Amino acid sequence: MTRLFERALIRLSPEYPAEDVAAFLQGLVTNDVKGVLPVWAGLLSPQGKVLFDFLVWPDGDGLLLDCEASAADALAKRLTLYRLRRKIGIARADDLAVHWANHMGDAGARDPRLAALGQRWIAPVSNSDTPADDAWTAHRLSLGVTEGQAELGDVLWLECNAVDLNGVSFTKGCYVGQENTARMNWRQKVNRRLLVVPLERSDESRRRVAYPALGLAVDHRRVDAIPADLAPAWMDLTPQE
Repeated sequence: MTRLFERALIRLSPEYPAEDVAAFLQGLVTNDVKGVLPVWAGLLSPQGKVLFDFLVWPDGDGLLLDCEASAADALAKRLTLYRLRRKIGIARADDLAVHWANHMGDAGARDPRLAALGQRWIAPVSNSDTPADDAWTAHRLSLGVTEGQAELGDVLWLECNAVDLNGVSFTKGCYVGQENTARMNWRQKVNRRLLVVPLERSDESRRRVAYPALGLAVDHRRVDAIPADLAPAWMDLTPQE
C-alpha cells in the first residue's frame, strides 16, 4: 500500500535539443529547480497567492511535476499558456505513479518539505498498485503539513509555511508572484499562517477545510492567535518586528 492515487505526474520535456526545460520552469515557480531535486514549489498568481503546489523531480533532460490529480489538467493548461513559442512538451505522464512510505528505504528520496514526512518515489503504473492516500493524508496532517488547492488555494505563499517547509528560494531570481512574496519576507509581514488543529478547537470563521474522520481541520489564523501548544515543532512563530 504505497501508491498515491490522488497524485498525478506532468512531464515537461524538450521537443528541440536546445530547449532548457529547467530554465523555463525556473522563471515561473517559487523554488530553485536547477539545483538538487526533488523540491516543493508553488505556481502563484501575480499577487503571490497559490494557484498550484507540486514537487519537482528530475527526468533526464526534462522534469516531472508531482501534483494533485484533480488539478493536473488545469496545471498543464496554465503552463502551456506560459510556454508561448518554446518547444517544450507539457503532458500528463499517466504511465507513471507517485508512491510514498513513512519510512526510508532504497526506492526514493526524502520529502523535501520535512524529513518526518517519509520518502516518495516514482514508478511505472502497475495493476498491483494499492492505495496509500488515506494513510498519507493522516500522516501529513499529524505533522501539521498542508498541501493542495483545498488547503492552500488562494492563500499567500508565505502564509502556507513555505519558508519553514523549504518551498521558496529568495536567491534564484524572478518568478510569477515574486515581488509580493519577497516584500513580505524582507518586511517580515507574514501575519497569518495555515495551521492543522483538532476539529473541536478549529475557528469556523478561519477554517479552510475539515477532516471529520481524522478529527482535524486546517485553519488560516493570525500568527498572534496561534496557541503555542497547537504549533508544530517546525513552525517558527518568532514575533516579527
